[in-house]
Amino acid sequence: MSINPGYAGSQEMIGIGAFNKLQWTGFGDGAPVSTTVSINAPIAPFGFKSGLGLSILNDQYGFNSDLGISLAYAARFKPKLINGSLGIGVSGGFVNNTIDPKWNYPVAGNDQAIPQQKESSVNLDLGLGLFYTTDYMFFGVSATHINRAKINKSPIPARYTPQYYISGGYIVMFPSKTWQFEPSVLIVTDIKSSRLSLNSIVRYNKKFWGGVSYRINEAVTGMIGFELFNGFRIGYAYDFSLSRISKYNDGSHEFMLGYSFQLKKEKPPQQYKSIRFL
Repeated sequence: MSINPGYAGSQEMIGIGAFNKLQWTGFGDGAPVSTTVSINAPIAPFGFKSGLGLSILNDQYGFNSDLGISLAYAARFKPKLINGSLGIGVSGGFVNNTIDPKWNYPVAGNDQAIPQQKESSVNLDLGLGLFYTTDYMFFGVSATHINRAKINKSPIPARYTPQYYISGGYIVMFPSKTWQFEPSVLIVTDIKSSRLSLNSIVRYNKKFWGGVSYRINEAVTGMIGFELFNGFRIGYAYDFSLSRISKYNDGSHEFMLGYSFQLKKEKPPQQYKSIRFL
């Protein structure tokens, strides 16, 4: 949900997810901490299948604290020539960027590019995306920060750079059908630079899973998770840096909570008379 508004309503259930990532633990004050909470649900106004979503993202790093709140809407279609569901989505919201510098030494001069005191700026943020899914695969293309929202109030303000995402994955069933292998890929780019992640998950009985992710030249991630009870999931991932910054941190930790459910009411059992009791 946080990177592709076309995902909203794609699972045909109400889905709630929360993620917390502690990046580069041991790095010291200012190490990045990210928290994301999202919810999405299918809707059908006037019989037209759609999806709604809400994402809340909080990033804290260095002197900065960013809070973004975004609503998403996806129109959902079932192509006639191929099986599956296609979502075409847009998102819009606001991002509040706050910087509160605490310099150990006074900054000389009057450089407007160097903040001297607390600043805060609220700006519109827009995104769009496509998400196609079937029972055994998914594919998505999306873009965030497409309006290049401002980050500060400087006379020459810094701006967000649009980020583009390409994702895809497939489910391979083992002969026993209780085991599944789920390879996937995620590409993130701002045109000038790109990141490629290769992921693989093995799932048992749709209740337990574990896997490995490799972010090219950046990190290796191990992940585990399980479903505590119907619809409620918990997961953990450890990220080990492969770049030179690995000398100065103890890795990254990410925690996940998820819950999916339906609001459909079951029909009461019908009662029929039997001729045996006439």
